[in-house]
Amino acid sequence: MENAIELHDIVMKFHMANQKIDSFKEFIIKMAKRQINFADFTALDHVSFNVAKGEVLGLVGLNGSGKSTTLKIISGILKPTSGKVITNGTISPLIELGAGFAPDLTARENVLLNGAVLGFGKKEMLAKMDEIIEFSELDKFMDTQIKNFSSGMLARLGFSIATNVSPEILIVDEILGVGDFLFQQKCEERINRMMSGGTTVVVVSHTIEQIERLCDRVVWLDHGKIVMMGPTQVVCDAYKQTSRTFNPD
Repeated sequence: MENAIELHDIVMKFHMANQKIDSFKEFIIKMAKRQINFADFTALDHVSFNVAKGEVLGLVGLNGSGKSTTLKIISGILKPTSGKVITNGTISPLIELGAGFAPDLTARENVLLNGAVLGFGKKEMLAKMDEIIEFSELDKFMDTQIKNFSSGMLARLGFSIATNVSPEILIVDEILGVGDFLFQQKCEERINRMMSGGTTVVVVSHTIEQIERLCDRVVWLDHGKIVMMGPTQVVCDAYKQTSRTFNPD
């Protein structure tokens, strides 16, 4: 089966200050005095896996395990320190809520702006506008500047845009956990429809039950390394067992 995504021996290192700095002013002063020491932090350590076209792959792991960094590398937001990423298809990333929005523009204007970023013209996005509004349930707020939106409203709008333009690859980071239960159900149903239409999905969620419902396969990351990779239930069962060990009831 043809792959939509291939990660080959990915290493991602960040050059970080190894002391706490409380303000930008303090940072500038300490930099000028050469009082800041830096150290490399390895977020991903020789990570390799493939995602087949039409597959739904879940990433699980504790905070700081490298899940979001992996999504950003697949999306092209971050360039790895070493290794190779191959993607085959148009990518729609839902990673940082509101990251692609212009806060001083209205929700309606941001739909057009995001469409342009994803390669769609104004005419195409206007044709999709009513469906985007209906799905997001934000019809009363479409002419409001989105700097006044809550994180949940941003999530609704972002998800509605990204999944309405029919990407070949959808990257989702925790967005399914935002909003009420009924909206989460709508999101899952839409992803299931996209799957049946051949869209490849890579999803991160702290809700393990959501991963179990949606995914064909799961990659478990810990401190930037792959602990386990395989069928969803096998990996999720092992991950839950470990989680119970660290967080006993």
